[in-house]
Amino acid sequence: MKKIVTLCLLFLSIRAIAQVPALSSSEIFLNIKKLNVLGSVLYIAAHPDDENTLMLSYLSKDQLVRTGYLSLTRGDGGQNLIGAEQGYNIGVIRTQELLGARRIDGAQQFFSRAYDFGFSKTRDETLNFWDGDKVLGDVIWMIRKFQPDVIITRFPPDPRAGHGHHQTSAYLAEKAFTLAADSKSYPDQLKFVKTWQAKRLVWNTFTPGFSNKPPTDEKNPYISIEIGGFNSVLGKSYTEIAAASRSQHRSQGFGSAPTRGDRIDYFLHKEGEPAQKTIFDGIDLSWKRVKDGDQAQSLISDLIKNYSVNNPSASVPELLKLNLQLMNMDSSSLYIKAKKEEVKDLIMQCLGLWFETNPKDFSAVPGDLANINISVIKRSDYPVKLVSMQWTGKNADSTLNLGLETNQANTFPIKTSLPQTLKISQPYWLEKQIVKGNFQIDNQQDIGYPENRPETATTFVFDVDGQKFSFSRPWIYKSTDPAQGEIYRPFEIRPAVTSNINEPVYIFSSVEPKVLSVMVEAQKDKVKGSVKLDLPAGWKSEPISADFDIAEKYQEQNFSFTITPPAKDQEVYVHTIATVNGKTYDKSIKTIAYQHIPSQTIFPPSAAKLARVDVKTTAKKIGYIAGAGDDVPSALRQIGCQVTILNEAELAKDLNTYEAIVVGIRAYNTEARLAHYQSKLMDYVKNGGTVVVQYTIPRSQKVAQIGPYPLETGMERIAEENATMKFLIPDHVLLNYPNKITQKDFDGWIQERGLYFAQDWDKTNYQAIFAGNDTGESVKEGSTLYAKYGKGHYIYTGLSFFRELPAGVTGAYRLFANMISLGKK
Repeated sequence: MKKIVTLCLLFLSIRAIAQVPALSSSEIFLNIKKLNVLGSVLYIAAHPDDENTLMLSYLSKDQLVRTGYLSLTRGDGGQNLIGAEQGYNIGVIRTQELLGARRIDGAQQFFSRAYDFGFSKTRDETLNFWDGDKVLGDVIWMIRKFQPDVIITRFPPDPRAGHGHHQTSAYLAEKAFTLAADSKSYPDQLKFVKTWQAKRLVWNTFTPGFSNKPPTDEKNPYISIEIGGFNSVLGKSYTEIAAASRSQHRSQGFGSAPTRGDRIDYFLHKEGEPAQKTIFDGIDLSWKRVKDGDQAQSLISDLIKNYSVNNPSASVPELLKLNLQLMNMDSSSLYIKAKKEEVKDLIMQCLGLWFETNPKDFSAVPGDLANINISVIKRSDYPVKLVSMQWTGKNADSTLNLGLETNQANTFPIKTSLPQTLKISQPYWLEKQIVKGNFQIDNQQDIGYPENRPETATTFVFDVDGQKFSFSRPWIYKSTDPAQGEIYRPFEIRPAVTSNINEPVYIFSSVEPKVLSVMVEAQKDKVKGSVKLDLPAGWKSEPISADFDIAEKYQEQNFSFTITPPAKDQEVYVHTIATVNGKTYDKSIKTIAYQHIPSQTIFPPSAAKLARVDVKTTAKKIGYIAGAGDDVPSALRQIGCQVTILNEAELAKDLNTYEAIVVGIRAYNTEARLAHYQSKLMDYVKNGGTVVVQYTIPRSQKVAQIGPYPLETGMERIAEENATMKFLIPDHVLLNYPNKITQKDFDGWIQERGLYFAQDWDKTNYQAIFAGNDTGESVKEGSTLYAKYGKGHYIYTGLSFFRELPAGVTGAYRLFANMISLGKK
C-alpha cells in the first residue's frame, strides 16, 4: 500500500514507481570492509579503453582502496562501430560507456580538457596540438584533488607506447608526480586544492598476450602482483568483473569474454620510492594515518564482526556511532571527508532507503512550470523520519517530519516554477568551440568531472536516531518500454526553440541554386517567431526569413530556403537564427540514443557548410553496402547521386543496374553476409561495374580475399592530415576524369590522410595511385590501389573519406567522384 502525501502545492494520486537498483547485502558488506582502508590510487592513460579494467577491479574490490581513472581524452578521434557519430559526438558516447564501466569495476572516472584529435605517432606532435602545459595542469589538478598514494600509468613515455597520446599520458603523469607537490607550479589551483606528493609512480607494464614474463628492457626495479583472484563475497573473480566492465566499450567493439584463473601483472618503478613487494609498500592504509583514528578503526572492526547478511539494518546503530566519531575528527582531512560520505551511503543502503524525483516530461525550458513526482520509501523496520525536501524552483521546499512506515511508498506530486537562470543541458566541455586540441573550460573546478553537475535536483533530509543526513539527487525522467522495461533518461533543460539544418554540408557544383531545409522545433507550448539564415556576402537566400507559429511542445515546422551560390569557388558556413519575443536562439538539437547508455542530448550551433566547387560526376546510380556506420551516402547525394543502401534483399537482386557500388568502412569486418556475396560483387566488376572498397581492418575479416586479386590490409596509416601526397601515376584515369586532381585537392583535410592501408598486394594487377608518409617515416603506397578486372574497375582505399566528406572537404569530393565515375570513361 502506498501513501500519497498532500503538500499545499497540488495533488493528484500517482502510481508508485518501481524501485531503483540497490546494493545487495554482500555488496554492502564489502563496502563496510572498505571503511577500514585509507588509501587511494589514480590510474592515468589517454583514452576510453586504455585502462586496465582488471587492475581497477582488483584495486577497488580486493585492495578496497579509493580508485580513480583519469583518461586524458574522451575518445573523440576514434572510429565508431555502432553508428555514424564522429568527433565530439563519439566522445559523448564514450564518456557514458566509461561511466558504465566504472559502475561495474568500482573506480571513479575523470577527464582532462584534451580533445582526441586522432592517431598521433609522436609525443611532440601531441603536446603541440594539445597545448601540453594546459593538459599538464589538468593532471596536476587531479592529483592534488584526488590525493592518490600511488599513481599508475598504462604506458611508457616513449615510442614503445605506440600512439603519441599514449606516450604523452605517461610523460605528463611523470612530470605531474613532482610538480603537484610544488606550490610554485600552477599556483592558481591552490585556491581550491593543496599540494600533494604521491608515494610512488609505477608503470603497469604490458607484454604481448600479458604473458607471465617481466619486462626485460628496463633497468628500473619491478614487482609482480597476482590480480586475477576470486572475491567470495561477490561470487566473482576480478577477471570476470573486468570483462563485464570492458564490454561497456561497445562503440569500439570491445565486448570481452570473462577468463578465470591466475593473472600476474608487472609494475615497473618510475618515480618516488621503489616498491619491494606491493605497490603500497611504506604506505599506512589503516586509520593510524589520521589523528584519533584508532577509535574509528575499533568501531569499524565491530561493524565487520557483527554484520548480518540477513539484516543489514542491524548495523545502523554502529554506523551511527561511527558517524558521530567522524564528525568529531579533522574535517579538513580528505580521508575523513571520504569516509563520512561512505558511512552516509551505507546508512542509506542498510535502511533500504530509496528516493528520487521524476519529472513527467524529459525536458523543460527555463522559466517553465515543471510537474515532478518525488518518491520515498524505506524498506527496513528501522525507524526513519523524512524531515524535509528542497527542490529546484521557486518556493521549492517543504518541512514534513514524516515518519516513514516500512515498505510504504510515499509520493509527492508537485508543480514547480523553474528559474529563468537555468543553463541548457549542453555538456560543459562543449559550451565553447574547441581550440588547439583543447575543450575550452573556464571554470577550474569543472576539470575532471565526467559530465555536468545537475541543474535540477532535490535535497532530502532524513533523521535517524537524532542524526540528520542530507542527500541530493538529480531529477531523472523514466518511462517503460514494452521490450526493455524501465528506462531512465537524464532530465534536460532546453532552449525555447531549436533549428536544425537538414544536411551538414551542401555542395554546389555550379551556380544552380539548391534547397536548404530547416526544421524548427518548439521545446515548449505556444512558440511563435521567425527563422532566418545568416549567410556570407555573395550568397543569396529566398526567402530571407520565415515565420513560425507552433502550438505544442516538440512539434516541428519545416522551411525551405533556396540558396544561390556565387560564381567563383568558395567555402563558407551558414547559420540559422530563430527569434522569439525579441530573443535570438542559434542552437540545433541532437539526441544520441543507444540502449547501453542513457540518452544524451547536445545543442551544437545550428550551422552547415556551403561549398561552391567544381566537381563533376558521371555516375548517378550508386549502390552502398553499409559497414560500421558513416555518412558517405548523404555526401554522395550532395553531388547528384541516387544512392540505394544494399541490404541482403538488394544484394540478391541484379547489381548491374548500378553504375558503381561502394563498400562502407569495416563492412568486411562487420557484415558476415558479404561472404555469400563476394563472388557476385567480383562478377559485377568483371562485367563492367565499379567497386570502391573503403578501409577494412586486417583482423576478423568475413571474407578471405576482398579484391579480385590478392590484397592484404595492415595497420599502416598517415596520421598527419597535411602530409604531402605524391601522385605515382599522374596520367592515371583516377587523377584526371572527370576531375583533374591536383595537390590543392588535399588541402584542408581533417585528422588524418588515411588508415588501414593495403600492406601487401599483387603488384602485377594492382596499381598504387599515391605515396605519402608522416614526418620521419618511410613512404607508404597502400592508401589507394586500382585494378582493372575484366571489363570493370576495383579500388581499395584507406583514405579517410568517411571523415572528409561529412566535413565538407571539397578535394575529397572531387577525388571520390572520380572513383565512382570510372565506369563511364
